[in-house]
Amino acid sequence: MSSTESLSSTESLTEGAAPSSLDAPRPRLPFILAGVIAVGGCLFPFAVSSPLTLSLLTQALIGALLATGVGFLVRQNGMVSFGHALFYGLGGYILGVGVARGYLPIELTLVLAIVVPTVLAFLLGLVITRIPGVAFGMLTLACAQAFYELALKVRGLANGDDGLAVTFPARMFGFDVSLLQNPHSMFVVCWVVLMLALGGLWLLMRSHYGLLTFAIKANEERARFIGYETLVPRAAIYAVSALLAAMAGVLATFYNAFISPDMLHWTLSGSALIMAIIGGTQAVWGPALGAIVFFFIKEIAGDATEHWPTVIGTILIVVTVFLPIGLSGLIVKLLSWRRS
Repeated sequence: MSSTESLSSTESLTEGAAPSSLDAPRPRLPFILAGVIAVGGCLFPFAVSSPLTLSLLTQALIGALLATGVGFLVRQNGMVSFGHALFYGLGGYILGVGVARGYLPIELTLVLAIVVPTVLAFLLGLVITRIPGVAFGMLTLACAQAFYELALKVRGLANGDDGLAVTFPARMFGFDVSLLQNPHSMFVVCWVVLMLALGGLWLLMRSHYGLLTFAIKANEERARFIGYETLVPRAAIYAVSALLAAMAGVLATFYNAFISPDMLHWTLSGSALIMAIIGGTQAVWGPALGAIVFFFIKEIAGDATEHWPTVIGTILIVVTVFLPIGLSGLIVKLLSWRRS
């Protein structure tokens, strides 16, 4: 099969399912708006004087990166994961334990903290992405909880459920590590990482490989019939989503200088999934929007009542029933309506 025929076959699979064609004319306004938002986010800390507010926003951006990974998996593979805390926590633990115990230089430890969860996800994906539906979600949950129990039991490595405080060296790759504990500078770092991640995912989704994975989600049997391998692309998408989760765990470890088994708990995976649902997965930036909304609602409702999970649950039910496309889908529809 030639490359032209291959691309045509993939596009025929995604007809009626893919959000847009590669050759469709694209309005410039969304790109201009995205550029303004990206630059404006880097300048935002200069307009906010409250370290507490910036600290909360920084944590929201870390959560947004995790939610983006979960939402990307839903969008491209049509699979719901209840275990992305595994890759979030594993990235944090590799970095934290490696630095605290002095096993390796911090630069190499940082690389391993991102690469190891990604490779693990790809290998797991070759097995568990064969299983559709609820069973896949339960398997991801089981894998994450297995690592959570391991973190609790191995007290000699990271102090079990007491957690481990991490003292980072002064410099890494020639940069001052203390900048990663400052809310002003860390906000900019997290914002840049999030923008790069969203841009990379957008390019991946519009590439031939992205169209192929979307086609496999839409009609896996037909993709196999025309000669495509479907297992490896599914596992690759799972690995990309794990990569984002691992990056979020690394950023959280740098910022908090602390690791604990809570980073591996299923409630974190559930929160990330809720963020993705609230924001919507049709747009690549939807889960990130949902994460920011989630953190603000959590803080406001938490100040008003100790039953803030009830508020989050009510919002989740309302969005699921009345707005299944999420907040990002609603925004896209409103912008499309204004243009038309």
